[in-house]
Amino acid sequence: MPIPLRADFDATLVRAAARKSKDGAQARRLLALAAIYEGSSRTEAARIGGVTLQIVRDWVLRFNAAGPDGLIDRKAPGQPSRLSAAHRAALVEMVERGPIPAVHGVVRWRIIDLAQWLWDEFSVSVSRPTLSRELRALGYRKLSARPKHHAQDPEAIEAFKRGFAAELDKVKACLPRGTPIEIWFTDEARIGQKNKITRRWAKRGTRPSAPHDQRTSSAYIFGAICPQEGKAAGLILPFCNTDTMNLHLAEISLAVAPDTHAVLLMDQAGWHLTPKLNVPGNISIIPIPSKCPELNPQENIWQFLRDNWLSNRVFNSHEDIVDHCCDAWNRLVEQPGRIMSIGLRDWAQGF
Repeated sequence: MPIPLRADFDATLVRAAARKSKDGAQARRLLALAAIYEGSSRTEAARIGGVTLQIVRDWVLRFNAAGPDGLIDRKAPGQPSRLSAAHRAALVEMVERGPIPAVHGVVRWRIIDLAQWLWDEFSVSVSRPTLSRELRALGYRKLSARPKHHAQDPEAIEAFKRGFAAELDKVKACLPRGTPIEIWFTDEARIGQKNKITRRWAKRGTRPSAPHDQRTSSAYIFGAICPQEGKAAGLILPFCNTDTMNLHLAEISLAVAPDTHAVLLMDQAGWHLTPKLNVPGNISIIPIPSKCPELNPQENIWQFLRDNWLSNRVFNSHEDIVDHCCDAWNRLVEQPGRIMSIGLRDWAQGF
């Protein structure tokens, strides 16, 4: 006996759904079922759909179960994954923990090493492409590691963030009530002929090349940013010493808004904290804990400048270096939104 179509649809509704459909196969199936609603035989519906009676029966079952959406072709499920939830949890733990060189024979995980570990631990054989897809689905990518000082105090960064508001209050206590505060970060970057080479798009399996000079002429960018205002102040100078730092502080002082005080965060380099510094009256210095460059977003500014404007170049002379540094810094100054997106930190500007 033919299976009746569901009663909450009729030919008009089914044809309307066919007109709205962007799936040709779904529209064809809906028109075949609309003919049945109008009293046509299942044989006539099969002719309209270009299929057999058995397939029309299958369409009716799918339509009765899920309505018009039931007539959309679904992606084939394929073979079930060889990795269970327990396998994935163990894999994540191993990736986060990292390899033990003496045990695993490597200092960083490769796909082939993780595949071997899965076999040794669970007797599960997974191909490298499949394991790569699994890792990507878990949110992992192969990224460049950020350098970390071997003697860094693990608690220093969080302790500084927690205590920053109190340090700021100490500065405010020495100022007239209501004086606006700007938070600035500063650092120096050496740009030279022995330049950096950055990542670039290339065909998989190839190794792209880039020019790399071996000469040693260089210059320094003294740069400072105020992320909350999208401002920057910088100088291109030949050395890092107390005299050049004094010039940089004077340049920052000029960039601070009138009747505003700047709190300047910087690392503990010798020329940053020497008593010989001439600190302008509208600037107070708060040193960042030693060996903790992660606290200074100016480091991220250097990475942006190198990746986009300064790397993969050969500088013909010292003057050429200075010209390119000036051009890169001035481009940054013209993009306050970029300064804000790179430099804003909740712990520094979130109160």
